Amino acid sequence: MRHSPITLAANVRKQIDSGEKWDAIVCSDMLNLAEFRGLAPPSLSNLPTIVYFHENQWTYPTQTNDPRDHHYGFNNFVTALAADAVWFNTQFHRDEFLSATRAFLKKMPDHPALETVDEIESKSSIQSPGVASLRCNLRQEETDSTLHITWAARWEFDKDPDTFFAALRILKSAGTSFRLSVLGESFRDRPAIFETAEKEFADNIVRWGFADSKEDYIQTLKSTDIFVSTAQHEFFGISVVEALACGAYPLLPNRLAYPEVLQIGAFPDRKRYLYDGDASSLASRVTSVIESWHDSDQYRKERTEISNSMTRFHWPLRAAEMDSELERICTA
Repeated sequence: MRHSPITLAANVRKQIDSGEKWDAIVCSDMLNLAEFRGLAPPSLSNLPTIVYFHENQWTYPTQTNDPRDHHYGFNNFVTALAADAVWFNTQFHRDEFLSATRAFLKKMPDHPALETVDEIESKSSIQSPGVASLRCNLRQEETDSTLHITWAARWEFDKDPDTFFAALRILKSAGTSFRLSVLGESFRDRPAIFETAEKEFADNIVRWGFADSKEDYIQTLKSTDIFVSTAQHEFFGISVVEALACGAYPLLPNRLAYPEVLQIGAFPDRKRYLYDGDASSLASRVTSVIESWHDSDQYRKERTEISNSMTRFHWPLRAAEMDSELERICTA
């Protein structure tokens, strides 16, 4: 985020020298757009600009107790202010970003420029990312098999793996049978709980770690009965959308973007897919689902219905809507 305006401006100059031209600038929240426009060649300074907020640095969780570097959040603010259009992946994210920006500006001793937040809001919209056009794949043999629980996320602290494995311990201590897949990319400083849990739940594991291919990843989702998230931070939730599209039954914490992704406002009965966010609540919900899973065809109907609702995120639809909005901005 510090050097990207300089690096991108240098790369663009080289491409201009080779004859490249553009109709618009589309950047992520990781770029300081105002700095880039100041450093870029004049031919780019008046192009329509769109910034896409996949995340933001005001509310992205910090792992240490060190004070947050507000310079990164201010970069996000200036980028949004400099853009012609600001796209957020969810309404939850937009509201959180605008609220955090206002809160920060109010701390400034003079010239807080709070009206600029209204300006950003007026040119913002929700443009969710897309996923592949996945089809619901409910297993025919599920009445004869132990249920398959999957957790898929980055192996980092903000996805709260501790709560997930604590819930599994409650299940195991109660003698509840389950099969387990834990997917996701791990990094050098991954939480120690993963090493412990791999040994602790060795007899339950179906898949563990980063999938060998996208096909393997999708096949695991399609064999999943219950998909769990324990995230403390999630601005959208691509893995959740993919899992639900594949036919998994969701158990998600009642926070962040999840109520929006589930469309709780329009379908309040979907609150049954949400739990309170702690290990005991999650374990209780999983137990309830497992105990009643084979007694009714209701779960199959619910999974099909929630899978169908995820089609609104399929790329053919999302790409067409984004293209239409991009054309509107470029011809405005």
